[in-house]
This record gives sequence, structure tokens and C-alpha cells, in this order.
Amino acid sequence: MSESPKEVSVRVEDRLVKLTNLDKVLYPEFGFTKGEVIDYYTRIAPVLLPHLKDRPVTLKRYPNGVDGKWFFEKNAPEHRPEWVRTVRLESPGSTKGNETVNYVLVDELATLVWLANLAALELHVPQWTVGPRGGKRDPDLLVFDLDPGAPATVVECCRVAELVRTVLDDDGVDAWAKTSGNKGMQVYAYAPAKDTSEYAKAVALRLAKENPSLVVATMAKAQRTGKVFIDWSQNNTAKTTIAPYSLRARERPAVSTPVTWDEVEECQVVEDLVFTADEVLERVAAAGELFGS
Repeated sequence: MSESPKEVSVRVEDRLVKLTNLDKVLYPEFGFTKGEVIDYYTRIAPVLLPHLKDRPVTLKRYPNGVDGKWFFEKNAPEHRPEWVRTVRLESPGSTKGNETVNYVLVDELATLVWLANLAALELHVPQWTVGPRGGKRDPDLLVFDLDPGAPATVVECCRVAELVRTVLDDDGVDAWAKTSGNKGMQVYAYAPAKDTSEYAKAVALRLAKENPSLVVATMAKAQRTGKVFIDWSQNNTAKTTIAPYSLRARERPAVSTPVTWDEVEECQVVEDLVFTADEVLERVAAAGELFGS
């Protein structure tokens, strides 16, 4: 088969995937190419795919790299391979007036590679899954999204993450953490047998009351200066959060990285918890899966 220099077909397991413009630079400051994005997602797939399984994915695409125009994409692209699994769900309150959205489900490596070729750098997922017939299940995860207001950084987020962990531990709920790959971090737990959104809100309000110089639990940005906003609203079933091991569209190819509680406690400067694609692959090779364990 003759191929254009800018186009190649590769076999991914039992699928044939067309890749294009592999030498296109998507992270200019680091010279990180689309080919390297695809390579990262291929190699991280064993630990990433379980976190995407049965979760409708919202894509954040950067066809001209992280410095170019980007867009969110919920509806599966029309020109997709026939083997890409999708699920059509109701979309109440859609900003585009759509009654339903046909989401991509990333349940195999070939779909992940296909998305990477579309420059879908960021993969965002909800805290719930769909069943085999497309039914929407109750949330199985609880998330606290910790968002620092400058000059606060991920260092202050770590202190708040420890507070969240203590509350959850007192309630008999195990928690684990990951960086957002941007400025903040998230604390997760398996959903307790109660309304996850209300539970998360109660925890956030309690910690804001007990630690007013460090924590806020309201959306108002004017109140966030130098503090950490515990965004409990991420548990709303209409919202999504960056998936574990997803790349982020920053200057460098940073990753939303699972971290140990020892790393959280020992974090003193921002760089302590910044990990690039290559570093995350090394971490997983050395320590295995850290998320949810």
C-alpha cells in the first residue's frame, strides 16, 4: 500500500487506524509532536483505559497545537471509523440546544489512538458510567476539585487535600489524589452510599468554616485570592473532570498525574508535583498504577 508521507495506516490490535501529520508540533515550546502524543497515549493505555471505560468522554481538541484555537467536542465526529463505540444520551440544558449528545466511549486502544490523531489532547469524563444498553448509572466516584486562587498554588492545594482526606477517613472513606496537570489537583473516593454532590458540598462547607484563611467553598472568584476553592459541584452529573493520565494543553506536555499521599504531604514547591508525559510513563513503569489503590 502506498502512503502519503503525511499519512500512514497502522494496525492497532485488530483495527486499522489512519494517522496523519505525525511530525506536526502540538507543544511548540517543547517541540512535542502529534506522533509523540499518539505514542504517549498508546504506552499509557494499560492504566488509562480502565478510567475511561463506559464513561462518555468530552474531548478538548487542539488541531493547531496548544497555542492555536481549540474546541470542546461532545458529539462523536461524523467521520469516524465504524468500530468506534458511541452512546446517545439526553442533554438537558445543552448550550447548543441539542436534545441528545452522541458521545464517544473509549473502550479499546484503537479508539484512544484515533482520538490522539484528532489532537484530542484532553479527555474529560463524568463520575458515572453507562451500562451495556446505554443506561446512565448512578455516580461511582466522588471528586473534590481543588482550585487555587493566586498567589496560592498546588502547594496550598496539597494542604487542603490532606484536610479532605482526614474528613473522608473519619467517615470510613478511602481517598486518593492526582494533580490536575494544570494549577490544582483532585481528591477522589469511591462514592459513599449517599448523594455524592450533597456530601461533597457538606465537606467543602465544613472545611471552609474550619479553615477560613485557606479554604473557600463558593464560586465567587473575588473570595479565592490566596485560598483554595473546593469545587464540590464537579459531582453534578452534567459535569466532567480531566481523566487520570490525560495530557493537558499547557506550555509543556503535562499530565493529570496520580500521586501518593506521601508526595502530597512532602510537596513544598510547585515543581514537586509537575509531571510531563515522559515522566509519567517512567513513574508507571517503576511504581505501577497509583490511582484508586
